[in-house]
Amino acid sequence: MASTSSTLTISSSSTLVDVKAPRQSAASSPQCVTLPTLPPPPVQQSQNRPWKTTAYCRKLARNVMAMATGEAPAEVAVAELPEIVKTVQEAWDKVEDKYAVSSLAVAGVVALWGSTGMISAIDRLPLIPGALELVGIGYSGWFAYKNLVFKPDREALLEKIKVTYKDIIGSN
Repeated sequence: MASTSSTLTISSSSTLVDVKAPRQSAASSPQCVTLPTLPPPPVQQSQNRPWKTTAYCRKLARNVMAMATGEAPAEVAVAELPEIVKTVQEAWDKVEDKYAVSSLAVAGVVALWGSTGMISAIDRLPLIPGALELVGIGYSGWFAYKNLVFKPDREALLEKIKVTYKDIIGSN
């Protein structure tokens, strides 16, 4: 039973051969693994590229061969988790009331979604976005004049930022 197309032939043989793997005799392999026939890859009618189909079949055969022997293929190999994921997992394990934290997270997502809707509704009003933009420009100018123009004001602002930072983080 063979399925043929213009670029690919697949037989019903249960033996898969990996070209890069060393050959083993039947005597050295105590087990025999039989696998079902693989379906052909999707072939695009507009592009006739036999080399692309051949590369796809080789990759698929390597993955099936690796899975049959119990090895993980190179594309599916488990990678080490990033440091931030490990940190989040450790923090989650330390939490005692996971139900409350999950509820707060859901409430935060709902609040963010609601505020996004409210802001987009305000943005659709005819005169409000322009007026809010003018208010923002005016406040930015006032803040720059009050805190950034003169040196003593800049130093006072930096000191206030440092004190607030120490209050939040805690002093060691």
